[in-house]
Amino acid sequence: MPKAKRTPTFKNFIGGQWVAPTTRRYVENRNPADTNDLIGRFPDSGPRDVAEAVTSAQRGFERWSRTPAPERGDVLRIVGDIMSQRKEEIARAMTREMGKVLTETRGDVQEGIDTAYYAASECRRLFGYTVPSELRQKWAMSYRRPIGIAGLITPFNFPMAIPTWKMFPALACGNAVVIKPAHDVPHSVHLLVEALLEAGLPPEVIQLVHGSGSAAGRALVEHPGVPVISFTGSTATGSVIGETCGRMHKRLSLEMGGKNAMIVMDDADLDLALEGVLWGAFGTTGQRCTATSRLLLHRKIHDRFLARLVDAAQKLRLGNGLDERTDVGPLIHEAARDKTDQYVSIARDQGAEVVCGGRKGSGARLADGWFYRPTIVAGVRPHHRIALEEVFGPVLSVIKIGNYEEAVRINNRVDFGLSSSLYTRRVDLAFRAMEDLANGITYINAPTIGAEAHLPFGGVKQTGNGHREGGWEVYHFYSETKVAYVDFSGTLQRAQIDNYDE
Repeated sequence: MPKAKRTPTFKNFIGGQWVAPTTRRYVENRNPADTNDLIGRFPDSGPRDVAEAVTSAQRGFERWSRTPAPERGDVLRIVGDIMSQRKEEIARAMTREMGKVLTETRGDVQEGIDTAYYAASECRRLFGYTVPSELRQKWAMSYRRPIGIAGLITPFNFPMAIPTWKMFPALACGNAVVIKPAHDVPHSVHLLVEALLEAGLPPEVIQLVHGSGSAAGRALVEHPGVPVISFTGSTATGSVIGETCGRMHKRLSLEMGGKNAMIVMDDADLDLALEGVLWGAFGTTGQRCTATSRLLLHRKIHDRFLARLVDAAQKLRLGNGLDERTDVGPLIHEAARDKTDQYVSIARDQGAEVVCGGRKGSGARLADGWFYRPTIVAGVRPHHRIALEEVFGPVLSVIKIGNYEEAVRINNRVDFGLSSSLYTRRVDLAFRAMEDLANGITYINAPTIGAEAHLPFGGVKQTGNGHREGGWEVYHFYSETKVAYVDFSGTLQRAQIDNYDE
């Protein structure tokens, strides 16, 4: 009789070692496409685990902050090399625990690789300024220096890209890191920490604490020894974190919700727009903060474009993301699927028409996963809840518009302001849209999703608090400015008093 397969039990990484949680509690991590597939048991940590991680990170910071920045960059470059070598292995592990298709998880890993190499290069570009002093024989300058321990709380939908967005710039700037990944996707960050250690990162510079947001996440935010917090997740949770960090005078970066609109004008390339909206709305099963959740169609092309869109959406294949034939994977868990279904019911109740999907995946192949069919809701009015609130599922709301100005008003009326998109052949509208659309990101003739490692990423209004992930701006978040003056005159000079005598 064959032996039963043993379920792997994973640990936290604290104090330079892989250790069991002090709570002695674990949670199961299962494949959302096949809940019979148990990936492993992961720690359900508590405040004591976080406290031990912070104590270790403080020791790590003392060493790492004194390491020359280019030397820190060498470690990050090696991490990029390791991730490149293991790209397929990591992508398959991510698909298994998160659900999105392999094409997307390969891209997710590549984003982490790009971020590693970019961070490595920025370690030689942590610029300050040297400026003329008002006084003779005096030198005036500024430079960037690390802050301390960065507490990172990451979401489930990009299990590798978002942790690297936060972690690599924090490390490049000389900070130590305590990371709490999403409860639903712990394995991906486990693999990332293994790569960092193999690359030569001093062990106490990185701490990995698995657990829930209400226990481990809250303890990390509230710990007085963690001066920097970066959070990606819901607006409701971000608001609570913001209150705590404000009271404790912590530096905080929030990346939260979106309700992104793609506008298609009557002169647009409709073939291109069709490809764009399918990818924008149903990629990652709609579980992106940048997902195209509203489609604003000019009345002259509305009916024929909608008919083509419904036909194309109905042909998308649901299934396990490890199957190369799959177009759309599962939602992350049952609650996410139920929430999606509830929003579709609310849309019906408010008078909109579900013209495609609107039901859970069925059949033997989909029976053990959290599948929901790609859904298109037509006849949506701008005041409908499904046009205003974030669904975070494969649901697209279609709104008919009469002109560009109406599209701008509808785009801007929501509480979020992450991404927007305009399809048109008119150059004047393209440039007006970049100014008129109240979003942190605007695409012209491309869908609302996507980011490049060397450009800032983030939004306005309830999407965030003004800081940006990625690009050069994030390095200012993870470092602080120090100003230094050197007076070699040999006399007391009193700046404005001596320099501007009456």
